Amino acid sequence: MDMKAPDLTKRPPRSPRVRLGGYVALPRMLDKGRATIAGLNGEYHYDCPLDQRILAFAGITAEKLKEQLAAGKGDGEILAWVEEVSTTKPTAWDIEAWSSFQERRSPSEPDSRKFFNDYQVACGPNRTDITTWFEILDLDDHVTFGGQA
Repeated sequence: MDMKAPDLTKRPPRSPRVRLGGYVALPRMLDKGRATIAGLNGEYHYDCPLDQRILAFAGITAEKLKEQLAAGKGDGEILAWVEEVSTTKPTAWDIEAWSSFQERRSPSEPDSRKFFNDYQVACGPNRTDITTWFEILDLDDHVTFGGQA
């Protein structure tokens, strides 16, 4: 099967809020992985810290997932593969709790707070409503592709 890779030089990956099998940010990671394989990832990085959180929670590796993506598997096939090979075997309840926490996660230590604040100043200096990592990622995606902060 030949899956089309998104061109992340022309549009952002899916929002980190989008879920697949209950996992937040998994579709975003799949977009970045497919684009990386195709050389269309632009400024986006596969296996970034957010991706690493998903990978660790789901009990899979970036390398093995990338192999599945390179084989042309669709989102549903990838989800079935994750469920089959996961070393952590999270339940639906675990996935929901983890995903809900990730949606609300904000900087928790001084270094990450400074990084977050600098990031926010670059994306939307007048946006006082941005408090979570997902909010800043969505704002950055929006602004990067021509939207107004």
